[in-house]
Amino acid sequence: MSRSVGVITLGCDKNRIDTENMLYRLRCGGYDITNDYPSAQILIVNTCAFIESARKEAIDVILAAIGHKSQACEKLIITGCLPQKYGSELRKELPEVDYFLGTNEYERICDVISELYGETSTSAELTNEPLQRTITTPIHYAYLKIADGCDNHCTFCTIPSIRGKYRSVPIESLVKESMALAEQGVKELILVAQDVTRYGSDLYGESRLVELVRRLSKTDISMIRLMYCYPELVTDELIEEIADNPKVANYIDIPIQHADDAILKLMNRRSDKQSIQTLFAKLKERKIAVRTTVMVGFPQETEERFRTLYDFIAQTAPEHVGVFAYSKEDGTPSARLDGHVSKKVKTARVNAIGKLHLQNREQLNRALIGKTLKVIYEDIDYDKNLFVGRTEYDAPDIDTKVYFTADFVEVGECYYIKITDYNGYDLIGEKCPV
Repeated sequence: MSRSVGVITLGCDKNRIDTENMLYRLRCGGYDITNDYPSAQILIVNTCAFIESARKEAIDVILAAIGHKSQACEKLIITGCLPQKYGSELRKELPEVDYFLGTNEYERICDVISELYGETSTSAELTNEPLQRTITTPIHYAYLKIADGCDNHCTFCTIPSIRGKYRSVPIESLVKESMALAEQGVKELILVAQDVTRYGSDLYGESRLVELVRRLSKTDISMIRLMYCYPELVTDELIEEIADNPKVANYIDIPIQHADDAILKLMNRRSDKQSIQTLFAKLKERKIAVRTTVMVGFPQETEERFRTLYDFIAQTAPEHVGVFAYSKEDGTPSARLDGHVSKKVKTARVNAIGKLHLQNREQLNRALIGKTLKVIYEDIDYDKNLFVGRTEYDAPDIDTKVYFTADFVEVGECYYIKITDYNGYDLIGEKCPV
């Protein structure tokens, strides 16, 4: 009888793809995959270690998983960023864990399990299936990791020390993978990497993101979405491709981190406030929705420098803003800077940006009342007794949702929804008659 395996994934969508690759290998190795973690004979926790809060979450989940070892769990394996960065410390502190695997060792998962059970290695014989991933998202969308690692070396970031140098996946491989995803029913492809805009620079000597998008557009994928684009690498050519290519969502994710020139320089970011303002104006002119991420409480962020960021968000009003507090990470250049900001001040600044963005979002939502939007149906909110979807201007899970009434809908299909109201960040509407 085959053993059951439960895999818990933490962190970003790039981690999700690593998990999907592992799940495929486990399936090829003859293991039964289960979401009933207390009943799993083998538990795998795929971790994130980007900032302190992510590490705390990972440790909490690992400790909970250790608790299952008194029940059905026979072997506990920890994979991903946490063991990659802190492997030796974890082995000392968590002897209950049977094995630690880093970010470059996922393909060894079946060999490791065989080793733990003292069995002859039964490395999974991969099938000839074109898609060698087990998709964990709803079938109508999937993530496509076009590169791993990072060469940007922002002073606050641990990713280069965990994931290594930037490594692009060849265009032909990505086209083949996207075709296989389309065959499985995927309609929306979300391109991810630590830096999507740098795609191809290591393989081809220059960015080939626009070429990649054009090649992917020739497949049966209906929509392509771009995440994690660095502002200085968003070219006019890329903007035109997003605006003019009917298969590319009018949406771009650009984590600017800050808008004060002095803070941007301390972060080792290559943009300045003026260039970001110019870029956002171009995107607004072409009706491309912007998601951005900002960091508050970076060392030497005075009240005046924070106000520069605050005013920038107030004036540019990006459609979506994620905000988080600076985390002092050992080994990073920013940890050695003077002028660290207190936790109390950082929390207040996070809340201030959050409140400001909600006000901006409510103003955007108010202007949508009475309009009809094309909405992708994705879920049901049983508490609200409403269907839930999103527009092409919204990414899954993180952006504005559309709650609506309808007689009948199918997951992954698009419907025209008349917006009748809004509730803070989200929209409310009703399906238009056919």
